[in-house]
Amino acid sequence: MAYIFLPDQDYSCDDRRNYAAALPVLDNADAEAWLPSLYDESNDFKRLKRTASLGNFADSSSSSICSNGSIPRTNSVSSLSSMPRPHFRDHIKMYNQRFLVAEAVEEAAAAIGNAEDGGAVEGEGNGDGMKLLQQLISCAEAVACRDKSHASFLLSELRVNALVFGTSFQRVASCFVQGLADRLALVQPLGTVGFVVPKMNVTDALSDKKEEALRLVYENLPYFQFGHFIANASIVEAFEGESLVHVVDLGMSLGLPHGYQWHGLIQSLANRSGPPPRLRITGVGLCVDKFRAIGDQLETYAQSLGLNLNFSIVESTLENLDPKDIVVYPGEVLVVNSVFKLHSVVKESRGALNSVLKNIHVLSPKVLVLVEQDSSHNGPFFLGRFMEALHYYSAIFDSLDAMLPKYDTKRAKMEQFYFADEINNIVSCEGLARVERHERVDQWRRRMSRAGFQPYPSKMLSQAKQWLNNINISDGYTIVEEKGSLVLGWKSKPIVAASCWKC
Repeated sequence: MAYIFLPDQDYSCDDRRNYAAALPVLDNADAEAWLPSLYDESNDFKRLKRTASLGNFADSSSSSICSNGSIPRTNSVSSLSSMPRPHFRDHIKMYNQRFLVAEAVEEAAAAIGNAEDGGAVEGEGNGDGMKLLQQLISCAEAVACRDKSHASFLLSELRVNALVFGTSFQRVASCFVQGLADRLALVQPLGTVGFVVPKMNVTDALSDKKEEALRLVYENLPYFQFGHFIANASIVEAFEGESLVHVVDLGMSLGLPHGYQWHGLIQSLANRSGPPPRLRITGVGLCVDKFRAIGDQLETYAQSLGLNLNFSIVESTLENLDPKDIVVYPGEVLVVNSVFKLHSVVKESRGALNSVLKNIHVLSPKVLVLVEQDSSHNGPFFLGRFMEALHYYSAIFDSLDAMLPKYDTKRAKMEQFYFADEINNIVSCEGLARVERHERVDQWRRRMSRAGFQPYPSKMLSQAKQWLNNINISDGYTIVEEKGSLVLGWKSKPIVAASCWKC
């Protein structure tokens, strides 16, 4: 059995294999034989175990036609000599691309199978779903090659088959189709370098539709609620026996119109035995008016429970945050709360996040609570990032299938105005415009360690499982502990990870 691995984007399109030709056409039995990816882009390698056949990939000696109609010179000595000689690291990166494809095909095949079991669109079979997957990957390859004509042709076909109210994979495909279309509109023609940088529209991120979709995600899915539950339980544990407590919130409200997380914390502290502590909450961000409205609401709520709450605002981005801006009174116990926020500070240079973490370390918090999406969406190569995102969001859309009816408008709003926005940013944007830079727990563990933080011992696995059982949301969700982090997943696919750190 021979494999074809996709070269990095630095190679020309003529020297590539046709990406779709390397993919097998799977039936149900073949799809089950695909292995999950055993690599992530944080450079963690695991031993590969061979099971059943992965299907017949195109042999490395076979010829296939590139999207521009030319025959790749794969057997030509002159062509090989003209190509740059790959280093060992380049070979590893090429191998990883193929394993990411295998992982995405497995996840997509599972999603397609679930849709079939639950009653797919009339006339659609498993073969149609796999064809849609292959078209989607072929289009991503054409976009990576900057082959506008072939990518445009594939996009026109995909728009017909990727239905907003179809199966879970059709719906997630519709979001990726829009991301590929937007990326294609920004790429320069062959022979040039780079991307046109899109103009950032701040009002888009605060639109009424997105705010409503975000509220629906919070109310109907466990992801935000899981993060808030773990964070609040950790904060209450850190504040045990303390009378002066101070929380610095780095991702104040997450764009939600209310301080949902802090209602639960205020109630927990008010119900604690003994005299109620004095609580301070400092929100960090630029939406001062919105934060002030949230702060006034929280102060009123705390007063109704007999708790003294003082709310303050530091108007600053995380990159520009100065530790001196955070006022800490003598005797206060400080906790820093970051829920779905720090990934937006991750850049290619990695210096921005390191600087933010070091500034937080200067504050010497008793606990730093970190909650992030557990997936590798910050890899340096577009195709690897694309496949990882396809794998991740296929699981999320599959979870929505199990929870809401097919034609539920709430589900459509969550998918098209919230998750589609994340997917679009991962797929279509580069440079400063790409802010959805999610990473896996192992990578965060290394980052936190380099910044001087150590894992904070917190045994909340049983509490978290009890919480998941109490909300009674769906049997497909699981919570496991992974090297000190609590990971919420859907059918064993990690979705959100929460961890605690100390100086």
